[in-house]
Amino acid sequence: MEAYFDNSATTRCYDSVRDIVAKTMTEDFGNPSAMHRKGVEAERYVRDAAQTVAGLLKASPKEILFTSGGTESDNHALIGGAYAYQRAGKHIITTQVEHPAVSAPAAFLEKQGFEVTYLPVDSRGVVSLSALKEAMRDDTILVSVMYVNNETGSVMPIKEIASIVHEGGRKTLFHVDAIQAFGKYRIAPGRSGIDMLSVSSHKIHGPKGVGFLYIREGVRVIPQILGGGQQNGLRSGTDNVPGIAGMACAADRIYRNFDENTEHLYRLKERMAEGLSSMERVTINGMPLREAAPHIMSVTFEGIRSEVLLHALEDREIYVSAGSACSSHKRKPSAVLTAMGLSKANIENTVRISFSEENTFEEVDYCLSVLRELVPALRRFTRR
Repeated sequence: MEAYFDNSATTRCYDSVRDIVAKTMTEDFGNPSAMHRKGVEAERYVRDAAQTVAGLLKASPKEILFTSGGTESDNHALIGGAYAYQRAGKHIITTQVEHPAVSAPAAFLEKQGFEVTYLPVDSRGVVSLSALKEAMRDDTILVSVMYVNNETGSVMPIKEIASIVHEGGRKTLFHVDAIQAFGKYRIAPGRSGIDMLSVSSHKIHGPKGVGFLYIREGVRVIPQILGGGQQNGLRSGTDNVPGIAGMACAADRIYRNFDENTEHLYRLKERMAEGLSSMERVTINGMPLREAAPHIMSVTFEGIRSEVLLHALEDREIYVSAGSACSSHKRKPSAVLTAMGLSKANIENTVRISFSEENTFEEVDYCLSVLRELVPALRRFTRR
């Protein structure tokens, strides 16, 4: 049996997504900027996709900017937003547990003369609201906080953060990295005080290499890609019609059975947690199961390095992650788990298990049976 539990890294495309991607690559393949019929057909896919994702966000299609994925969306929001509002100040606030797609642009902006405050989190991985209040200043132009942590599934209090950011009519921009949240939560950024919001397609059973950035109407962002002036000049370059159409198809489907899918994810997670709780020296990190995101678990297996366990499971066709897929090839300890207070040893012994609606209870039970066999054996091997 194969059991794929690395859905926070990427998901399998829905069959319907595959079909529309193939159609727009082989039949309706025109350039959406072209004036002839083939171009008009392609442009219709882009326009319909904007309407689809905007509808899910209770937003306007003109507030949707299509990108190459979550990293570009985050970079565009931070760098483009910071440069657009730098006359009002150069202070930015983010957290110590952000994805590199946010922390790296923040570090870049520091080198350009901006000042960045990195907020701490508690042992659950949740940001301190009091620390945010203390950090806010008259020259704070941008606050960026992730909705769901990609390593632990911890959920940030987004509405409370937005309230603090915009307190007293403050004009500070609030950006949310919703890459692990979209499809798992109903999100209405305009009603929640969110000015910009990043989404990635391949986390929701869509194609890789595409995403979008919600930009609230009236928010200014300096373009990061210049050229032919596509997407109202905000992001030049020929639109990725197959990717955009596939992402919209995936987004529409994942929200179609939202409540049922979410409950299924929580039940998978609870079944896995129940089995893990019977094993010695195994700890689930972060928030309580039903308070955290439905699809992500961070699990520490004391005495077993995550890479060793990962490959032992791989030999049985069970696939998990040693952390964020975007940084798993780097040998630095997880900044997220470090900020939560885990020891270096426990960080090195932690894996991420992440579910999708396509996972089954049989796969969970198979994984648990293999873990019951492997964990004691690997610990004995390590002691030697």
